Amino acid sequence: MHINRWRRRLSAAPIMLLAALMLVTVAGLFGIPAEQTKAANDIGPAVYIVPVKQTVESGLQSFLERAYKEAEEAKAEHVILVVNTFGGKVINAEHIGHFIRSNKIPTTAFVEGKAVSAGTYIALNADNIVMQPGSTIGAAAVVDGSGTLIDNPKTVSFWVKEMMESAKLNGRDDQIAAAMVDQNVTLELKDKIGRDKLKGEILTLSASEAEKVGYSEYTANSVEEVITWLGLDGRTQVEVAPTLAENVARWLVNPVVMTVLLILGIAGIVIEMLVPGFGVPGIVGILSFGLYFFGHYVAGFAGMESVVLFVIGIALLIIEVFVPSFGILGILGSAALITGVVIAGSDPMTAFISIVVALVVAIIIITVFVRMNKTRGIWNKFILRDKLTTEEGYLSADVKDSLLGLEGVTITPLRPAGTVLIGGNRIDVVTSGEFVEANRKVKVMKAEGTWVVVKEIVQ
Repeated sequence: MHINRWRRRLSAAPIMLLAALMLVTVAGLFGIPAEQTKAANDIGPAVYIVPVKQTVESGLQSFLERAYKEAEEAKAEHVILVVNTFGGKVINAEHIGHFIRSNKIPTTAFVEGKAVSAGTYIALNADNIVMQPGSTIGAAAVVDGSGTLIDNPKTVSFWVKEMMESAKLNGRDDQIAAAMVDQNVTLELKDKIGRDKLKGEILTLSASEAEKVGYSEYTANSVEEVITWLGLDGRTQVEVAPTLAENVARWLVNPVVMTVLLILGIAGIVIEMLVPGFGVPGIVGILSFGLYFFGHYVAGFAGMESVVLFVIGIALLIIEVFVPSFGILGILGSAALITGVVIAGSDPMTAFISIVVALVVAIIIITVFVRMNKTRGIWNKFILRDKLTTEEGYLSADVKDSLLGLEGVTITPLRPAGTVLIGGNRIDVVTSGEFVEANRKVKVMKAEGTWVVVKEIVQ
């Protein structure tokens, strides 16, 4: 019976590996729009239209990489990025900007609404910028998650330099780019746009202002007008949209969501190991980890090596429960598990922080759950809780209940233990603490198992 339980628990590792492989396979099927790729290979010269209408983060980065890959395979003549975003993470914007500028396909950024913050940086890395009437570009100051301006000189200096370098790529005034980031920069622009950039302000340009200062090459109402301005009339237009898997993955790689998934994964699997029999915690744990790797795989961050490392870590932790290794397997398993999770993340530091937070919260959940189910835990297999009581049917080798109430004579002094003669038998007895001399009459007051308590009979 115990062997079967061990086998069931040890089989959890290959089950998790199979589940992870299945999820990765599904991710691959959903993440690669095969029909769209085939269609792209069957058409002639084309213009690829790619939306940038979401927060700038790791999900957008992987989507754009996929879109450009399709455009390259189709030998597209041009890529038009339809930009309408309030920005996002600096690190992802930097990666996207460098990716666009290094790509061999000419790119035009069409600002359809707002190219704010990281969106401005992405637009500046394109070969051309075209803006729709009423749209704006700029306000690229670095802010934290709550929208508060970050005034760290090192951070501001880095982002100012990045913006200026991107502006100079296509001959734009780099001081205007600096004014979009640093509120301490002042700039005389009154002769061009009717106003100066004053200290304490962050520069934002309208479509007409951007064209006047050379930050926009043209003003257009629609993508079709942009295509006409580019001289690409008659080309096949291919609109690339995020797949269902990419939309799901974009949500799953959110730092808050991935931390919750790690909490549920760790707590679920550990609870199933410590308090077996429920089934639900184990299923929730495997599904949570599966969703974590699914999101990061589709987003292009997790490879099979991270999944394998993770599963090896879980397997080693399970084996540690049954095979004493002085903690070696546990340490190796923990290291493999953490490494698998960290290298799967878009940002290793963010992933590391997430797993640390998840471990702390998971330990709290596990502790509460174990206390609520302390009688069902695996540790009960190693603790002897049976008591050899008479009520349970256990009898001592020399039960002396029959001596209760009998009288005898002390053979030795009782100090307080000694020997008494009762019915011709020598019996080892004790008193309740008092001293009784030899040759005194005593009476048995209590007899429990081999424990006989007597009291002197006072004449």
